[in-house]
Amino acid sequence: MLERLNEIEKKYEELGNELTKPETLQNVDLLTKLSKEQRKLEETVTIYRKYKQTLNNIKEDESLLKDDELKDIAKEELSVLEVEKEQLEQKLETLLLPKDENDDKNIIMELRGAAGGDEANIFAGDLFRMYQKYAEKQGWKVEVVNAEESAAGGFSQLECIIKGDSVYSKLKYESGAHRVQRIPTTESGGRIHTSTATVIVMPEAEDIEIEVKPEDIKVDVYRSGGAGGQSVNTTDSAVRMTHIPTGIVVTCQNERSQLQNKEKALQILKAKIYEEEQRKKEEQEGTERRNKIGTGDRSEKIRTYNYPQNRVTDHRIGLTLNKLDRIIEGELEEIIEALIAEDQKRKLQGNED
Repeated sequence: MLERLNEIEKKYEELGNELTKPETLQNVDLLTKLSKEQRKLEETVTIYRKYKQTLNNIKEDESLLKDDELKDIAKEELSVLEVEKEQLEQKLETLLLPKDENDDKNIIMELRGAAGGDEANIFAGDLFRMYQKYAEKQGWKVEVVNAEESAAGGFSQLECIIKGDSVYSKLKYESGAHRVQRIPTTESGGRIHTSTATVIVMPEAEDIEIEVKPEDIKVDVYRSGGAGGQSVNTTDSAVRMTHIPTGIVVTCQNERSQLQNKEKALQILKAKIYEEEQRKKEEQEGTERRNKIGTGDRSEKIRTYNYPQNRVTDHRIGLTLNKLDRIIEGELEEIIEALIAEDQKRKLQGNED
């Protein structure tokens, strides 16, 4: 472990030197790339340096145990330092776990109303607003690419791009079926209904990762429409893009021009193709571990939102929080942190098996 940490610290220092060179400062793309690389290593290096300082302090206190006047103080300090050393070792062990190659990426998020008719579509809209508010708290940007509004409210389907710092690392656990239990506004008898909406989170695919041949794409253009067929555009600017080899279909109608919609549609299409390829690769190589948190499949029930009891339960990790009113307003931090912690714990256990 120490050998790896020394290499990381050396790399961090080399990047720091590169960032001060005049030729780097004049190259915006290179400056951004190197700064990003250094930021990835920063936490590990900071903790490692603190760890090395703790080891030095332990060594110094151990040498004082022979001094009759100072040995009692040294013993007290050593007991504190040993605990600190153990905590830092655990932190470093976690930081050295293999990183998901997609963690730093932006995401494509797809939400759909599923079982429950109008109420499912309304709930899909509630989930979208929840993610919007969480994204605002993180300083991320949300771009709606395609939104098929429901006449009763919410969305039967919505795709958006969320851009920012390490978006995928925090939202990758949201894929699956989200279940809501509440009295719908359309329910006159006051009965509690159960409905579901599905969420899919995909890392944004870069050109170097996925190549889509022009001859493999069929593009249809049509007039954009809102809820109930209401026209929101007087030109044929909406785009439906079909990837012929896989049958994947993507729609984009939220941009003003056909060209912009084509660009966004292609962006989402690449993400969906990339996601499908990754899934097949995992199946072929058997890399999807039994201890992975969730399958990412839209049919897997991952969470229940119970409005009468103000309760949210994440079924994958057995976490229940009685603060649905705050969570639905974008306060997702506690759930996401718990999922990340459990994922790290399972990875550590997997490494030990």
